[in-house]
Amino acid sequence: MSVNVNDFNDILDALGELNFSTLDDNVSHVEVCHSTFSQRALLYALSVLYIFLFIIGLAANALVVWVNVRAERTRYETHLYILNLAIADLCVVATLPVSISSLLQLGHWPFGGAMCKITHLIFSVNLFSSIFFLTCMSVDRYLSVKLFGDTPSQRKRRTRQIICVGVWLLALIAALPEIYFLQAEKSDHSDAIVCKAVYPVESMKEWTVGIQMSFFMLGFAIPFPVIAVFYVLLANTIHPSVDQERRISRHLIFTYIVVFLVCWLPYHGALLLDTLAFLNVLPFNCTLENALYAALHLTQCFSLFHCCANPIIYNFINKNYRYDLMKAFIFKYSTKTGLARLIDASHVSETEYSAVENQGPL
Repeated sequence: MSVNVNDFNDILDALGELNFSTLDDNVSHVEVCHSTFSQRALLYALSVLYIFLFIIGLAANALVVWVNVRAERTRYETHLYILNLAIADLCVVATLPVSISSLLQLGHWPFGGAMCKITHLIFSVNLFSSIFFLTCMSVDRYLSVKLFGDTPSQRKRRTRQIICVGVWLLALIAALPEIYFLQAEKSDHSDAIVCKAVYPVESMKEWTVGIQMSFFMLGFAIPFPVIAVFYVLLANTIHPSVDQERRISRHLIFTYIVVFLVCWLPYHGALLLDTLAFLNVLPFNCTLENALYAALHLTQCFSLFHCCANPIIYNFINKNYRYDLMKAFIFKYSTKTGLARLIDASHVSETEYSAVENQGPL
């Protein structure tokens, strides 16, 4: 199940400011819950946050893609993963204007059924890919340092290319089940058109729970332990010393783990509670209904901050990337800016390039 601002808009379809929740599929009883907060204010606030994510994420990831493509080099180990990660994050934030438009219309989807499927497909595939590439990088970095340091670079590059293709295919497969059921249809409670998954009536519970749990497993339960374990192992290969670069490397490794946890744990926690409530494991009450509604919207928005954080912690902090950025913006235009009189670009390019490449596995 992909994280998307329209996934829970069926709740918004209720008349006025009401939420309607059934206690059980086999029971006709319906309890009406009055909102304890302004849903309109919440959605408008989320629109502002999504606009911020769109601007920052688009600029940062576009810059990363541009610099990495221009650099045309594969000297540092995870260059290919970082490029694909930036492309995935870029595509995720590129779909946000469509979601923002729907949010500003309080959940109404004016773009039709085809756009409902296409937008969600782009969003979901790239969201899964982003998570999978982060996982691949953690494993690759440890194995490159510990086991495959002497493997020919051409063979490692070919292996990474195959893995990247596999990641995109796996992300597509993971996204397809929900996309298949997406429809743009008239709301049961208003004249608005909503883009949401419409599962077969006879197996609605099974499909809903299955897709939510598949996203939990593929988006967090499997990737996070892998990322945490392999980065901890990698950190242990960096012996504590007074060397400042090594201390920075160890701190940066733990930053990778913490950022992934902080961005994704709140959403998946809310998603699990929503699943338990749907299965009636948690007793229904209006307080829980309102809390889940707000939590799912806020945490899914917060989870997308990783699209802005990834370019920073995986690129801008990296000396290799900073050098490429400097080379692209300064050395290229040194004759125009007058820097050519101060810096011998070709000389600095070789010496500093070699220096930054020997800073370690990061």
